[in-house]
Amino acid sequence: MGFPLLSLIVFTPAAGAAVLMFLRSDNAVRWTALAVTVIDLALCILMLARFDTATHAMQFTETRPWVPALGITYTLGIDGISALFVFLTGLLGWICVLASWVAIDRKVKEFMVSLLVMQTLMLGVFCALDLFLFYVFWEAMLIPMYLIIGVWGGDGRVYAAFKFFLYTLAGSLLFLIGVIVLYFHGGETFDILALTAQDLPFGVQSWLFFAFLIAFAVKVPMVPVHTWLPDAHVQAPTAGSIILAGVLLKMGAYGFLRFSLPMLPEASVHYSTLMLVLSALAIVYGGLLALAQDDLKKLVAYSSISHMGFVTLGIFALNFRGLEGGILQMFNHGVTTGALFLLVGLIYERTHTRSMADYGGLMKAAPVYTTFLALFTLSSMALPGTNSFVGELLVLSGGFAANLAVGAAAVLGALLGAAYLLGMYRKVALGPATVGARYKIRDVNAREMVAILPLAVFVLWVGLYPKPFLNIIDASVKHLLTQVHANGGGQ
Repeated sequence: MGFPLLSLIVFTPAAGAAVLMFLRSDNAVRWTALAVTVIDLALCILMLARFDTATHAMQFTETRPWVPALGITYTLGIDGISALFVFLTGLLGWICVLASWVAIDRKVKEFMVSLLVMQTLMLGVFCALDLFLFYVFWEAMLIPMYLIIGVWGGDGRVYAAFKFFLYTLAGSLLFLIGVIVLYFHGGETFDILALTAQDLPFGVQSWLFFAFLIAFAVKVPMVPVHTWLPDAHVQAPTAGSIILAGVLLKMGAYGFLRFSLPMLPEASVHYSTLMLVLSALAIVYGGLLALAQDDLKKLVAYSSISHMGFVTLGIFALNFRGLEGGILQMFNHGVTTGALFLLVGLIYERTHTRSMADYGGLMKAAPVYTTFLALFTLSSMALPGTNSFVGELLVLSGGFAANLAVGAAAVLGALLGAAYLLGMYRKVALGPATVGARYKIRDVNAREMVAILPLAVFVLWVGLYPKPFLNIIDASVKHLLTQVHANGGGQ
């Protein structure tokens, strides 16, 4: 277009954060942050409106020299895979601001600055086509997220923030070593597309595969490097949990899609069975952990481990249905689990408890709230007609085609999901109306409704008419599979 659309999308939140530094009123800070994130969403919608679904090529590309001596450039671009997650990040940004409107009542300016900087860095990860630039965005994300948990979190916020930081930093250091190895074996370039075209020896691919695996597995998170997630979710403020579930967990799966599969195709095919087994383990183990929870937020956190297991299963099924379902399920998980954390945050603001035993009969005290809770619970269960059903069906189809035992384990995980989610809804919404006697409960207000409704729309839109979303990723998925099977020896 001759217009730096991606740069505007990436850096509009950072520019907004700079403006916030000069504001004194908390109310002005909130409204400005909301305006900035709404503008960013509008730019994301413009990007999707102009996106060509017929090609797998990178679109809206921008390239500027940065460090010529090392071959480092400022290069942005998106394909069908990254376009979906750029939009998801823009969609959740302004919802996070609304979710923090009342919940964050101290250091409001600093919180909104951290939130906007975080959004810029997340968008940068999905748009970067230079490996060094990608790593800068990837690593810098740790800082605002650490602050969001550590400053505005719950009573155990410092421990949770340190644990999050140490786990993800350890993974990032391995990723950095992998980046350096890739640089020297790939022709001394950081150009992601050029590196994808390299034919690396299997030994190098194997080493890089496991270095990247650890880095990406921490972010997903995969079992056994998942233990930071429940602590981070439970202690984070509502907006922090939405960001973690909605976008940050997608970074690891996106790393597999952008680096492991296209750059290391032979290793990806060779170790695909290992990845399928780890995915099945996450699905079942995460479901069992969620089933044992009484804390509402912990239940949703552990369910994320199980649901992201479906994503990695779809990716490493290495067939069209599995891969397309895995990518769509990444988007669906961001919508549904982000919405569940939003609803958990709203009820926690009213009651200051997350124990499901304290919420009996919530349906009578807050019927609108529990109606939305029912919708997102059914979505998380992958009920037909909701967004997760389409993605999970494709993943299971691809999973059974790749490995019968892994597909069967995934079905068990889906059954566990129905058990803990229906059990949660029964404890929270149904039964005797005891919650009204304990707490002064009011139903959702207009501001909260504005935050919830868009997510509900996408639950039904993707569930009833997924074609536009699948069209966005189709060409890129087919091209990615061609790369993997042509260079990796897959079928």
